[in-house]
Amino acid sequence: MRSIAIINQKGGVGKTTTAVNLAAALANSGQKVCIIDLDPQAHASLHLGISVPAPEKSVYDILCGDCYLQDVRKMADTNLYVVPANIDLAAAEMELAGEVGREVILRDKLEVDDEKFDYLILDCPPSLGVLTLNALTAVQEVFLPLQPHFLALHGLSKLLRTIEIVSKRLNPTLHLSGVVLCMYESATRLAAEVSRDVEEFLYQEAASSKVWSTAQFFQTRIRRNIRLAEAPSFGQSIFQYAPSSNGADDYRNLALEVLAQATGELKAKTKSEATV
Repeated sequence: MRSIAIINQKGGVGKTTTAVNLAAALANSGQKVCIIDLDPQAHASLHLGISVPAPEKSVYDILCGDCYLQDVRKMADTNLYVVPANIDLAAAEMELAGEVGREVILRDKLEVDDEKFDYLILDCPPSLGVLTLNALTAVQEVFLPLQPHFLALHGLSKLLRTIEIVSKRLNPTLHLSGVVLCMYESATRLAAEVSRDVEEFLYQEAASSKVWSTAQFFQTRIRRNIRLAEAPSFGQSIFQYAPSSNGADDYRNLALEVLAQATGELKAKTKSEATV
């Protein structure tokens, strides 16, 4: 199973849109996918038409109570499952403040989950608190969505260092494996300049840490598309709402890159083991 946290401490960069529609694209390709919504705003859950009013159980009860993933998980579509959130999750940061091992609660719950998936995708809040740390300790990979805007680059170094610290202290398998450009406007010079700056930054930083040394800058650009903005209000992925739109085409192509990336990693691993 590939486990991927989609994170950026800056809001409004296409994080939840990418988490939901990449998951839906992978599910449409025949992969069995589960999304865990770790954002108190519950946008990933709502995006897929799943609302969890109190007193229904949510991911909050997994982190702060005795619930397990199978107690909360819901089927959103064929091959696509969601562990939903609601506003109760906003209290988790405070309630877990004094909890021993609070950073690994989700990891421990995942280890005893009997359901098998091809992909596990975690939608993280726009912060680097306890919820995001739980995601980073529970997964192997990080995808970073970025808007091609100079302000979106602000804090990138801090985010990479956070990933590196978690890798060193809590989760040695963690690494940045992909960067996705969202809300892309190919006609603007700014988009091209920021794309180049990010690629150069990652190339220059690659030698300083193995955590992001193999990060892939995905060739698929998620173009700015009104259909992507409209889909959540209907509780649908872009493939349900506007399957012939540019947004749907872009996330299909991104899913193909992600699947190809997995194949490449498997081949590299097999080759490495054969030479031992």
